[in-house]
Amino acid sequence: MMIRSLSLAVLAGFALQGCMFAPGQYLDTSEIGTEGSPESSRVELIPITPKLIAQNAATYVSSSVPAELLAFKPQAYRIGANDVLYITVWDHPELTAPSGPQQQIDANGRLVRPDGTIFYPYIGKLDAAGKTIEEVRSTIAQRLAQYVDSPQVDLSVLRFASQKAILAGAVTKAGPMPITTSPLSVVEAIGAAGIEPLNADLSSLTLTRDGREYILDLDSLNGQGAQLHNVFLKDGDQLYLPYNDRKKIYVMGEVLAPQAVKFKTKHMNLADVVGSVGGLNQTTSNGNALYVIRGAENLETEPAKVYQLDAESPTAFAIASHFELKPQDIVYVGPAQVTRWNRLISQLLPSATILGTGAAAGNNLSEANSR
Repeated sequence: MMIRSLSLAVLAGFALQGCMFAPGQYLDTSEIGTEGSPESSRVELIPITPKLIAQNAATYVSSSVPAELLAFKPQAYRIGANDVLYITVWDHPELTAPSGPQQQIDANGRLVRPDGTIFYPYIGKLDAAGKTIEEVRSTIAQRLAQYVDSPQVDLSVLRFASQKAILAGAVTKAGPMPITTSPLSVVEAIGAAGIEPLNADLSSLTLTRDGREYILDLDSLNGQGAQLHNVFLKDGDQLYLPYNDRKKIYVMGEVLAPQAVKFKTKHMNLADVVGSVGGLNQTTSNGNALYVIRGAENLETEPAKVYQLDAESPTAFAIASHFELKPQDIVYVGPAQVTRWNRLISQLLPSATILGTGAAAGNNLSEANSR
């Protein structure tokens, strides 16, 4: 009888305090904002309302391309060391292709030496580095005129190797990209390198030029009316497209598929993120307990903000679609009270069975002793 009474007392005690001791995570916001409570100085509770959306929209600053990047305009290409030139003298194949016409074109190219010079028949050593294609062509024609009657000279670059930009990060073809006679824009360079769509952080493309870093939002600056296609690269530039593995949004609680969502672009709203994990669990979630926790990683130095959305009505997601999330935000959906009670019961039943078994064993022992 004593064990049976104990088991009933335990069940009754848990029943009376089920909400308090029910297993699982639970965000208690009742003390936030209460004067004198320890949470009031660490957390600020903010309802997500149309007014808040309007306030955030009023303070939004759109991305723009720095003026100094737009001011740079590529000039005529200047030949440099390691470039390979192809010089054509019409009606003089012995000058155009001294290795023979059956050879590859590269075999008849003229390599610009490290000192910036090339060697050409009859002319000898010729300074080429730092000069435009037209300047070198004109010089060759003038000097050949002493040996060839009215020489017609053409010049092109077979291989561009003296000037390059470096691409790295979440691209499929990282490495040097040559600067050629055709101006190379940031958009063209990224397009040629290829983006890793699942791993790239499109909001933080970094251009390093002359020791200064420029952060470019590839997602918004490449849209209609954007000016990113007017940003051209020059020799020595570095483009780095960062990975998004360090910028995530953590979705937890009563959703169908809790997970960390990678932050791919500058604009990710609450509705998109909740939808990407399958939405709220309609059986277990509390629609009034949809929270966005922001600033938890800096809680020691400044208060965190907890944004709350009343999502009991499907129309609330119209508001959620305008609430922008930031990297490291935590989206948490709390459980309904009945869910917490059901979890409590599921935890108590095994314990009650053990207590019941113990009580039955005690009764059998007492009966055996009485006999």
